[in-house]
Amino acid sequence: MDKAKKVRELRELTGMNRRQFCEFFEIPYRTVSEWERDGRHAPDYVLRLLEYYIRVEKITKESLLKKQKKEK
Repeated sequence: MDKAKKVRELRELTGMNRRQFCEFFEIPYRTVSEWERDGRHAPDYVLRLLEYYIRVEKITKESLLKKQKKEK
């Protein structure tokens, strides 16, 4: 699987849109956009860390909402 598809797959696995995904993981929006459009490639270690964290911690859109409530 190419890296652009992998980034998109991981983001979709969380149920978040691109903006929410970027805010949750504190990755610049432009970076993720470039990764998904295959303009730049995410490093392999970043993809592995994201996948591990999303699957083990069961990161979902609801996780983002809880995080936002705590910050208020």
